[in-house]
Amino acid sequence: MAKAATPWGPADLVEELTVPQQAGGKRFASRVELLETAKGERLVRFAYSTGGSNRRGPVTLRTKDIARLRSELARHPALAEALGL
Repeated sequence: MAKAATPWGPADLVEELTVPQQAGGKRFASRVELLETAKGERLVRFAYSTGGSNRRGPVTLRTKDIARLRSELARHPALAEALGL
């Protein structure tokens, strides 16, 4: 299982979904990750990626991207549950 660094310490990556996006000629993706700490606490992290690597900074989703995110959550039940959907 993949590991992730968080302010609460290391966590396991339980589930991840990626929403590919494009703005002009730039291609990137927004990611929603479900993480779990060693104590069993679940965390949801939003990130964006370029070239397959997560980047820090704000994540911006257009309305149509939110619709794609909601659609993808049907295939990621643990993330949907963590988001209260």
